[in-house]
This record gives sequence, C-alpha cells and structure tokens, in this order.
Amino acid sequence: MTTRLGQCILTSPTSACYADLDSETKIDLGSAIRYFADGWQISKKFEGMHFWRMPVMEGEFLCEAQTGVTTDGVGGGNLLLMARTTAQALAASEAAIAAMRNVPDVIMPFPGGIVRSGSKVGGKYKGMMASTNDAYCPTLKGVTKSELGPDIGSVLEIVIDGLSARAVADAMRVGIKAVTDLGPEEGALRIGAGNYGGNLGPHHFHLKDLLP
Repeated sequence: MTTRLGQCILTSPTSACYADLDSETKIDLGSAIRYFADGWQISKKFEGMHFWRMPVMEGEFLCEAQTGVTTDGVGGGNLLLMARTTAQALAASEAAIAAMRNVPDVIMPFPGGIVRSGSKVGGKYKGMMASTNDAYCPTLKGVTKSELGPDIGSVLEIVIDGLSARAVADAMRVGIKAVTDLGPEEGALRIGAGNYGGNLGPHHFHLKDLLP
C-alpha cells in the first residue's frame, strides 16, 4: 500500500488521498509517506480526521493519515471487451468504467480501471505466477489457440474488486449494460471474461446471469 501510494498517487498531478473505510484495524497512509516532504510536512486535524499536507512542485499533496482495512472481500471479477480496433475497445472500456464507478463498495484497481495486459495463470518460464493471455492477444491468432475471431483486433480487460460478491456482480452488470448501450459500431463486438478453469477462487460470475 505504501509503495503504491508513493509511486502512483503522490506522483499524480492534482491528486489527493482520503480514507474510504472505517474499521478498528487501521494502516498508515499519509503517516507512512510524510517524510517525503523532507521536514516541510504539516499535520492537520479537521472534524475528527487527521491529514498530512506535503508540499510538492505542482502545489500540495493532501493525504489522510490512516485508513481502515478489512480482511473480507472479493477480488478478480473481470470483463474482457473485444473490439475491431484499440480506439473502440477503449471507448467501450471507458463507458463501462464510468458506469461502474457509481456502484458502491467496488474498485477497479488498475490505472484508469483498464488493463491492456490481461494474464493467464502460470507461464512457460519457471517461477512465473502469471503471463500474457495469449488466447486473447490479436497478434498471436495464427500461432496459438486463439479465442478471437478475424474481426477482433484489440482486447481490453476491466478487473473489479469489492467488499462482497454482490457488489462485484452489480458492477459487472452495469458495466455490461454500458458497453451494450454504446453498441458494436462505437465500442465492443463481444464481451467475455477470464475463466481460469474456475479454479482461481470460490466466487464465479457467469455473464449470462448478469445480462441487463
């Protein structure tokens, strides 16, 4: 968490970081990276909340001191959006993300919520936990067991994590609706999901059950 906060949030222009979960167990946010400010950091308390203000070249990075954590949750809900072109795949993905961000208790954890490098479990090299999902790589259609037809030129993935299986399913449902509402001419021709043999976790989300 500290590494991701320091490398991805602190570095992003105009960003701030606030806790979004209250629990008895807490971990440090701003309190973990305040030393980046080299002694110029300022501690602020406001309406019972504790923040750190850190000067940066763009202006100021405001970060809540701590956040709650939970050991319960569901990770790895996903959608694969298959389109003729990268521009169409991106348009479909962005439409889905915009809709899914209105669903409570879920996050789409990758930058912008969209993944270009979807993966499969394992790989040919020793020690690899995951490697490129060659079945969905358009450039490998002729040399691997492809899941793509000749009309698919680009695939993007959306990964969804949530506090419950219902929240993840709800996000997937509104994402599917947003993509289908956009239509195949502007967005995706097909919507799929990673299966992984059904062995990656206890929660299985069948797309046919989520159709709007």
